[in-house]
Amino acid sequence: MASHALSHVFGVSCSLSGRAWRWRGGNMELDGGAIGLEDDIVTQLLLSRGVDRDDLDRHRTPTLGGFLPDPSCFQDMDTAAERIAQAIISREKVTIYGDYDVDGATSAALMIRLFRLLGHDADYYIPDRLLEGYGPSGEALVEIGRGGSSLIVTVDCGAMAQEALSMARDAGVDVIVVDHHKCPPELPPAIALVNPNRLDETDEAAAHGHLAAVGVAFLLAIAVVRTLRERAYFTDRAEPDIRGLLDLVALGTVADVAALHGLNRAFVSQGLKVMAKRNNTGMSALIDASRLKRAPICSDLGFALGPRINAGGRVGESTLGVRLLTTEDPDEARTISSQLSGLNEERRAIEAAVQADAEAQLSGQHNRPVHLVSGEGWHPGVIGIVAGRIKEKTGKPTIVIAVDGQTGEGKGSGRSISGVDLGAAIIGAREDDLLVAGGGHAMAAGLTIESGKIETFHDWLCERLEGPVGRAMAEQVMTLDLAVGPRGLTPELVHSLDRAGPYGVGWPGPRVAIGPVHVIKADIVGNDHLRLIAGSPEGGSIKAIAFRAAETDWGQAILHSARGRKLWLAGRAKIDDWGARPAAELHLEDAAWAD
Repeated sequence: MASHALSHVFGVSCSLSGRAWRWRGGNMELDGGAIGLEDDIVTQLLLSRGVDRDDLDRHRTPTLGGFLPDPSCFQDMDTAAERIAQAIISREKVTIYGDYDVDGATSAALMIRLFRLLGHDADYYIPDRLLEGYGPSGEALVEIGRGGSSLIVTVDCGAMAQEALSMARDAGVDVIVVDHHKCPPELPPAIALVNPNRLDETDEAAAHGHLAAVGVAFLLAIAVVRTLRERAYFTDRAEPDIRGLLDLVALGTVADVAALHGLNRAFVSQGLKVMAKRNNTGMSALIDASRLKRAPICSDLGFALGPRINAGGRVGESTLGVRLLTTEDPDEARTISSQLSGLNEERRAIEAAVQADAEAQLSGQHNRPVHLVSGEGWHPGVIGIVAGRIKEKTGKPTIVIAVDGQTGEGKGSGRSISGVDLGAAIIGAREDDLLVAGGGHAMAAGLTIESGKIETFHDWLCERLEGPVGRAMAEQVMTLDLAVGPRGLTPELVHSLDRAGPYGVGWPGPRVAIGPVHVIKADIVGNDHLRLIAGSPEGGSIKAIAFRAAETDWGQAILHSARGRKLWLAGRAKIDDWGARPAAELHLEDAAWAD
């Protein structure tokens, strides 16, 4: 087989899911010796993710020192830092206004903890998802001002809140916006708006447009400490080490599905080290509630810790996440984390019901480039998760809208695919008066719409995105990093691959191709998961699991047509540590016939 990047891995031009298998960067057939003798696996993984050869050392061990920009390169950063420093020195009453998701909760908690480290306290306000919706409310900002706060810092919201911030300005309240969502050309009237996605940002700052809001908040924390240092604030007090806040940055970054390259990768890598020390009382209780018996790894943040924080804002009390992540009381932390775990189970049940109803509407949409489903009475707290589930199953951008039967207003959440900018489309629909409100970023967006306009909006969206979706789907391939024989799937291989992490969006975890194998056992376990035990001609067997794949076409093919046939398998090598001894398994993502 040829070893260049365009070769089909194992000759697979059309897998059971309809994809061609391609090398991400170059052929790494470990059994066949195709990997370059001068390079190890980690080097190859870094190079295939776009790292220049002369920059390998910086990316092998991503540290803050290697990736942090000067915070002053961002528009309004110095103004924001000066105003917060003045509030701390003058002992003004300050309120942090956060969003109700994980990024909002961690951003708010980071700012609250920063103020404590600097010898001052800050109040917080988290809006109720159902009663107040997304973003700052003008009425709430004015009321916070009446309560004595002369400064409000919004985190993970505010970039498009022109009306609300105008009300705050007219009431004499200073507002600083710390956000990462797409910005309109005309910015809201804040005294400072720190957002790498401002249209007037410098190239250096705009290069950090992939940061979650909590990452932007951490850069602001650095700027605030530096400003106070310059103003001799630490003459008679110790300067805090704010690196202890990186556990919050890591959690918010991963849970918000921010791209894990550059600075974000350093944030998560170092934040996991901080998290392992368990110095944050609430975070420690959250880890225990998630039943983790080891230090959290990157995937735990997105699949175990993050959903519990999100559950408070989705189906429970919106302040629970911030309360947990800022408490110093172990008993309170245990109580809140237990409550969040219970809410997360409730969220799962609500989500399953909405998803079943939503998928029932898809039968007439097979030829449409964008899926849009809506239902009266659907819980708006789970529609984003359901949109993501449908998008993963169908491979198309998906919007799910929950309609309020009394007001006739719909709250929608969308998830997109690579190459299709859903956030820009939502902003365009808002400008065309199809939406009451809307915004987001390329891969995720939210909206408010009158129920009578839903069908027109769907037509508009399909026309707008037909080209981008068609191109994205035509280019669908399964990119793989290395190939091994069945006996090559070992814990040692998994540990070698992990050394190039942490992995996530924008820094994809390595995919492994394995084969040929034959099916020993295939069945369905849990919630639509396909479990597979496969053997090889050389002897031995491997275990694989494909999450939520049992009802897919390729999952059904394995269940019903694989007996007596040989298969190539593709997925991610992971450690299964449930048994007495850790073993390697494959998290299966695709398969192809080998005969």
